[in-house]
Amino acid sequence: MAGTPQDDCSCCAVVAAAPNSDVAFRRVLWIVLAINAAMFGAEAVAGVIAGSVSLQADALDFLGDAANYGIALFVLSRPPAWRAGSAFVKGAAMAAFGVWVLGYSAYNAFVLDLPSATVMGAVGIVALLANLSCAALLFRFRAGDANRRAVWICSRNDVLGNLAVLVAASGVAFSGTPWPDLAVGAAMGVLALSGAATVLRQSAVEFRVATAAG
Repeated sequence: MAGTPQDDCSCCAVVAAAPNSDVAFRRVLWIVLAINAAMFGAEAVAGVIAGSVSLQADALDFLGDAANYGIALFVLSRPPAWRAGSAFVKGAAMAAFGVWVLGYSAYNAFVLDLPSATVMGAVGIVALLANLSCAALLFRFRAGDANRRAVWICSRNDVLGNLAVLVAASGVAFSGTPWPDLAVGAAMGVLALSGAATVLRQSAVEFRVATAAG
């Protein structure tokens, strides 16, 4: 027998946030938004200078995350349907990012300019430290509705992406070819698509439940 909307929602481990939790979550969101906006500017410039696909992809990810945190702040105190809808938008943005990175990596496979491993490594370390700080701040808010889930998945993916950039920098330095950078850029695109699928599924369930409840 098909489950009710409430049964479907239970598999998402949705936890209602207490008012005090919302206040703390809002404060953390402002902090990580500022970190991501600053890192987008720094890494975008560095990615162009280094000629690195993975750095440019990571910079775009920082920009997307800053926008996601801003949306999360806007809907934090709004009804569940708003929060689910915003999470769906964020999931769609993550999917678009993944498609763009995969396409950009494929395009650059025909250019094959050697990126600067030194710049990639140095900027990658700074970005990793920034994202580890964000992930540590957001860790206790990882469970909850699709809005919080989307925020946590973005943060988690950022750390994985930064580690991948460092791997790419090492690969470029040792191989003397751009292929490690292109491979990591493509992997970051796949990771974004995977995270987007998770967020889109949960937000769709929560939106259906919220609209059915009226």
